[in-house]
Amino acid sequence: MSHSTYNIQWNEAQNHIKELLEYEAAPETQKPETDRVSAFQTAAVIYIKYIQVFRKLEECYYQIVHPQKRIVLKHVLDGTMGRLLELKNEMVNLEFSEYHFFDDVLSDMKLTPADIEIPVPRYFTQDNEKDIKDRMKLMAETLAKYRLDETSDKKEEIKMSLEEAIKIIQVHERARQGCLRAKFMREIRAQEEREKMLAMQGASTMDPDVASTIIQKVWKGYSQRNKTLKLREEELIFIGMQPSSDTPTHHKDSPVSKVSKREEERVLIQAQHEREYQDALVNIKEKIREAEGPDIKENMQDQIRQWFIETRDATGKFPDYPSDDEGGSAAIFKTKNGEGGEEGAEGEGGKKKGKKGKKKKGEKKEKKKKGKKKGGKGKEGGGDDEEGFKMVPSMFIPGIEEASSTYEDIWKHRDETENFQQKYDAELIKELKRGEVESEIRVQVDDLMRQELKNLKAAIERDKGKKGKKGKKSGKKKGGKKKDKKGGKKGKKDKDLTPDRTIESLYEELVKEGILVQYPKVKISDYMGEYSYLGTTLRQANIEPMPSLSDVRRVITEYGVLPMGSQTVHETAPHVKSIMIAGPHGTGKRMLVNAICSELGANLIDLTAENICGRYPGKAGLTMLLHLVMKVGKLLQPTVVYIGNAEKTFVKKVPKNDMSDPKRLKKELPKIIKKLAPEDRILFVGTSLTPWDADVKSLCQCYQKIVLIPRPDYASRFLLFKELILRNGGRLAPTLDLSSLAKISDGYTPGHIITAVKHVLTERRVQQLHRKPLTALEFVTPLARIDPIYKEEEEQFKAFYDKTTMGKKRQLLLKGDEE
Repeated sequence: MSHSTYNIQWNEAQNHIKELLEYEAAPETQKPETDRVSAFQTAAVIYIKYIQVFRKLEECYYQIVHPQKRIVLKHVLDGTMGRLLELKNEMVNLEFSEYHFFDDVLSDMKLTPADIEIPVPRYFTQDNEKDIKDRMKLMAETLAKYRLDETSDKKEEIKMSLEEAIKIIQVHERARQGCLRAKFMREIRAQEEREKMLAMQGASTMDPDVASTIIQKVWKGYSQRNKTLKLREEELIFIGMQPSSDTPTHHKDSPVSKVSKREEERVLIQAQHEREYQDALVNIKEKIREAEGPDIKENMQDQIRQWFIETRDATGKFPDYPSDDEGGSAAIFKTKNGEGGEEGAEGEGGKKKGKKGKKKKGEKKEKKKKGKKKGGKGKEGGGDDEEGFKMVPSMFIPGIEEASSTYEDIWKHRDETENFQQKYDAELIKELKRGEVESEIRVQVDDLMRQELKNLKAAIERDKGKKGKKGKKSGKKKGGKKKDKKGGKKGKKDKDLTPDRTIESLYEELVKEGILVQYPKVKISDYMGEYSYLGTTLRQANIEPMPSLSDVRRVITEYGVLPMGSQTVHETAPHVKSIMIAGPHGTGKRMLVNAICSELGANLIDLTAENICGRYPGKAGLTMLLHLVMKVGKLLQPTVVYIGNAEKTFVKKVPKNDMSDPKRLKKELPKIIKKLAPEDRILFVGTSLTPWDADVKSLCQCYQKIVLIPRPDYASRFLLFKELILRNGGRLAPTLDLSSLAKISDGYTPGHIITAVKHVLTERRVQQLHRKPLTALEFVTPLARIDPIYKEEEEQFKAFYDKTTMGKKRQLLLKGDEE
């Protein structure tokens, strides 16, 4: 697509943002809502609209090549992403559930589930591509350096004499010749049998005209049936009920491939324009300093000298020069123009407002607690009309408004007819750098003028015979106060156990010990699952629905990917420090961990009990291990810390045959997670097959979010079979009844389905597809060999989740609604 297409799309997104900000600021939206369901509906509508805006902005940021536009776009994109996460947090607090169902809202807004799919911004990895490649290269070199001996020990060469080798070859060759001889003899016998049958029947007495008529009838019937099938197939392809086999999407001349190729070209142009922009920032700044620097310096000095004279005429003495902390000479002209007083008043007002806002938040929490207590009694809980649900003030809306106003002032109506290639705008750089040059020159001028003022004061004091000791004393007092303040702010810092080591050596050590591991590149979109279309309907009937795999993908994106990808968003959005993914075998828990790392380009640190067993022994060794993990994690952000079989850390009783010491991290893990600050892009992710084995209270204290993965429903199984067959080289023929296959595979997980598909679609079977299409019966046999996930195991997961913090809140809410 062209530059103008993305400019129009950006303009549309900005118009939608303007409407959303007006809607959120409207008095009707700000009123407390007494009905929890209505409050959720309001939040859900805003959430879905922000997703639509986010999708457009992400596409624009990925494809727009103008470097200065992309700076503004990124501010809007990060703000929108942060607002999405805030709204998600609001909906969780309203429903006390990690999963939300929008089927009724989508129906009202005339949208499809594909319209609210949350994309992962591609700049997460694109902007840090060089760093990611360097880390991967260092890891590959370290693995090659330290694992050569291990691989040679594992693969032992089979020793064999020349006579034994010849004997084996002879046996196989004789067997091959015997098979061929048997095949020829079978064909010869079949031919002899046919000849005997023809001899016994005798010559045919059929009239040639009758024979030709029969042949014509059979041929015409066969031909017409083929034409009818072809027409039916074309009709199904035309209405979108069947994929086209003649024009595959991966073909180099297909429209999808052409669009992908064009997008890649634009990314290369984007990188080239960014390099030119960075060079221009340096060059234009130097030109401004050379051309305008002397005049700027002279004007500043004249204005400051004029201020000296005016102040002396008004007060009878020279003024005190403002310090660097106060802004230097910049503070002179603010005070002179009366701006300083206004700004100070605004700053104080902002602080007061902030304090009021904090009080309101506290009051709101107290009200919510009161509401819960009343709600538990029954009808008495809904008596007070003044109480209600109100959204917490957003931390991202001011940033969105600022970026939107920048777009309105600079880019919306800017004439770019002369900038067809969308390179940097030199005039905007001059405006930006002129201010920087003035600030740098102002620092030099301040030093000169302070000395000049000091000389003037000294000359006057010599004439009057006075000494300026008071000013010196006051200056010392101020300095002393500041030092005391700084000293009071300093808190305790963790002792650095490796102060003299480089980050490369620490990284290499973790790779060598197998703590920092490689992971396969997987996209979050590869975790396939269909949308749940009956979630709201079931909840209205007081039936708690199980989430679909699509809902799991959305929750992992919101908690694990979006906040970790942007430093700005992570510092301001609701802070998620740890997640536990629980589900039956084969539901894709480890795949989701790999997807989080792949989408972020993050480091993956494996602290599974089996992996750290025997490494860094003793208490001192554990302290060193955790120190290395946190130091490398903080210096090379983002980092994902993976803990497999997370329930074993908090298991009530360790089995005697378990030698991995699973409780080794029981005391230290919660402490480390608690110490994580918003600026630390480190995420702890645990996975569990049997979470009910652990102490639920300790587990919930360690893992902030618990995500339950269910068995795939019918729609998800249908989609899995369809996509996996196509990805493994299969074809969707009319003989393949996917609907029946999805129906009979109830209880099987995505891992089971992958195993069955790979078992059927071998290389030989794929070559036979043109003459022997696939049937559903072929997949039944491999599935029958696998034990499915029974209803009883799923009920165990439900019972466990009801004991968690979020599960208990949800149960109380449902009981209150019933009463």
